[in-house]
Amino acid sequence: MRKDSFLNSSYHQKMLETSARLLRMLSLLQARPYWSGAELARRLDVTTRTIRNDIDRLRGLGYPVEARPGVDGGYRLGAGSALPPLLLDDTEAVAVVVGLRTVATTAIAGVEEASLRALGKLEQILPSRLRHRVKGIGSHTLRTPTRGPLVDPETLTALASCCRDADRLRFDYRANDGAQTRRSVEPYRLISHRQRWYLFAWDLDRDDWRTFRVDRITPAIPTGPRFAPRELPPDDQITARLIKAIGESTWRYRARIIVHAPADYVRGRLPIPVDVEELGADRCAFRPGSDHPEMLALYLGLLGADFDVDEGPELVQALDVLADRYRRAIASHRRP
Repeated sequence: MRKDSFLNSSYHQKMLETSARLLRMLSLLQARPYWSGAELARRLDVTTRTIRNDIDRLRGLGYPVEARPGVDGGYRLGAGSALPPLLLDDTEAVAVVVGLRTVATTAIAGVEEASLRALGKLEQILPSRLRHRVKGIGSHTLRTPTRGPLVDPETLTALASCCRDADRLRFDYRANDGAQTRRSVEPYRLISHRQRWYLFAWDLDRDDWRTFRVDRITPAIPTGPRFAPRELPPDDQITARLIKAIGESTWRYRARIIVHAPADYVRGRLPIPVDVEELGADRCAFRPGSDHPEMLALYLGLLGADFDVDEGPELVQALDVLADRYRRAIASHRRP
């Protein structure tokens, strides 16, 4: 091999290694707000001097990398209009595309058009192999239409800011029956559930945790003073409260049922979280509900245990009708 060819090959290999290292460094800087020089050196298996040189190279390419001198010094990737496009690996790019297509079906006014615009911009800068993959997702995916009222994105943003900044919130709220009330709350979480947005907050007037449909909220601006955050229930308890509140708020008929079985057994058989009262080792009680007594009667039949109806005349009537129907079906089967 000629000497100049060997040198060219070595130089080309070195440039490829440097470029690959710069991409890895940029990916690390985008993944975390702050890195020390020693941490970057360990992750990239180079010296801190090489890290300093690579930082200068990134700055030369237009990336605003900020440095903090001293013993605790390090680097962070600054924000700005001159920041070049984000670097995404294959899995990250597909995840972003799927996320944009999914968010287009959420119940937020105007978000579908905005997400599709962002998706078009992203697809233009993807490598051809990735563009082919994500277009396959789009061309073979069906989106179900959004049902129900849409949420004002400005209201959603205002509520999120109040949660973040611990600002007390006042708003007009429209209940299920159309009644209007003025509420004063300490907001904590926004929850998306089944194409609906909910606010989880401490209701100052009720002195308890409450959930509110965001599409029924009209916030009063400006917001109230800051508040000292309370201790939140665990995330799973918050979602359980929400699911329970959603079910109870829409029930037209309620009943009190005494089941001849342990409370844990009944909890495991119910389709949604419900408070179950222990009455003994093999007896418990709970208050189910439904829009239709017949449907409630059918669900109770699936408990796999004997039960008594303590309250609920509509349920008793539905059980009587179903019992007669089942007896007729059995009698017809036994006829010769």
